[in-house]
Amino acid sequence: MRFWSYFHHPQAAMVLLRVTLAVLMLFHGWAKIRYGIGGIAHMIEAKGGPGWLAYAVYLGEVVAPLLLLVGLWVVPAALVIAINMLVAFLLVHTRQVLMLHSSGGWALELQLLLFVAALVVAMSHSKSK
Repeated sequence: MRFWSYFHHPQAAMVLLRVTLAVLMLFHGWAKIRYGIGGIAHMIEAKGGPGWLAYAVYLGEVVAPLLLLVGLWVVPAALVIAINMLVAFLLVHTRQVLMLHSSGGWALELQLLLFVAALVVAMSHSKSK
């Protein structure tokens, strides 16, 4: 048996990705709980939308990650996170598309990684038999 074959655990890998995504998003959600969503409401209103839509950030950064963490409604929760990241990009990060950090990394690598991780979790989740 080859050494690398010991690392082939697709189900464990998906649990690791799902839990990591949930925890990372919960850090963002905790910041919204602690400091509020006034800034988000202002950005939405500046683009012509109703400020109350900012409360949806709690779905994408608190409720959906908690669902992922416990393994409930995984596909809808992951899709909510993906939508949350897409909205965050449109509201806050569109100017950073061509920007790099001083360390050479792309300015949007975190947002893209969270978005893609959410899509991968949603696309690869299978129901228990």
